[in-house]
Amino acid sequence: MTTATIDPTTNRGFNVAEFLRRHSMLLILAAFYVLVASTARNFMTLDNQLNILRSIAVPGIIAFGMTLLIIVGEIDLSVGSMVAVSGCVTAWTVKFLSNGALEPSALIVVIAMFAAMACAAAVGILNGLLRQKIGVPTFISSLAMMAALAGAANLITGGAPLESFPSWYYVIGSGRIFHVPVPVYLLTIAFFATTILSKYTAFGREIYAVGGNIEAARLSGINVWRTKTICLMLTCVLAAIGGIIISSLINSGNSTVARGLELEVISACIIGGVSLFGGKGSIWGTFVGVLFLGVLLNAMTLWGFNPYAQQVVTGVLILGAVFVNFAIDRL
Repeated sequence: MTTATIDPTTNRGFNVAEFLRRHSMLLILAAFYVLVASTARNFMTLDNQLNILRSIAVPGIIAFGMTLLIIVGEIDLSVGSMVAVSGCVTAWTVKFLSNGALEPSALIVVIAMFAAMACAAAVGILNGLLRQKIGVPTFISSLAMMAALAGAANLITGGAPLESFPSWYYVIGSGRIFHVPVPVYLLTIAFFATTILSKYTAFGREIYAVGGNIEAARLSGINVWRTKTICLMLTCVLAAIGGIIISSLINSGNSTVARGLELEVISACIIGGVSLFGGKGSIWGTFVGVLFLGVLLNAMTLWGFNPYAQQVVTGVLILGAVFVNFAIDRL
């Protein structure tokens, strides 16, 4: 029997189980914040909180796209390699268009960024076509694409960092505006853009409809494969933006970055309540999930955990958070 109380202002029942189901991960995050704040010095300082947000910017931006993709019933395992190859494409394009100049123009850099995003969009469309025309599951096609993109990144750079950016390029990844890191602004823009897309547009309703029941969505007139392909393309483009941010952080195109990032992104989505079976999830939930991972890693660093032990603890706590989330979801 569900415990309920009456809110006198609305005269409606307050369902405890429903509240826990909707906000379980947020409550876990709040409890974890209290724990870390009481045991780790300097955790609650403004600089440290901004550092956490900066550290989750790239995985968070990609996770927002991955959320929509998983809701629609697909997945992309190549986002880590897409991040690497996008940074490399950006660096190579800058070098090619500027003829190796020491200070390439801003226009050249912008063109290079759009070239990287265009290549990413093309990969997303290709994955969509493979899914639609041949019936290859995106789990398989993106796994193959992960290897192909990693190889492409090595071919572009020759296996060594490609340094061709102008001196101001670092601003994208490590600059600050009013003391707030630029990647935090980009994370915020991505959050609101994908939230509006998913909650307040006809396309967002199509995403949930396709993920909930693909046949019913098709019969209602929704172009199922167009919806899936757009989500695949959007995820790849967001991964390309993540690659640009990282290339700015390290001031080069490097084929070795972002290895394993796809696991962090998918973990954040699942922790945030996105169902791997499709049709369920939210951008807000994913943000809470990726913030939980960021706070966890930051806390273990402040606690002085061995880096290898951090990997073990992270895996165990992620699994525990998912189990708690699933248990509460069944209330």
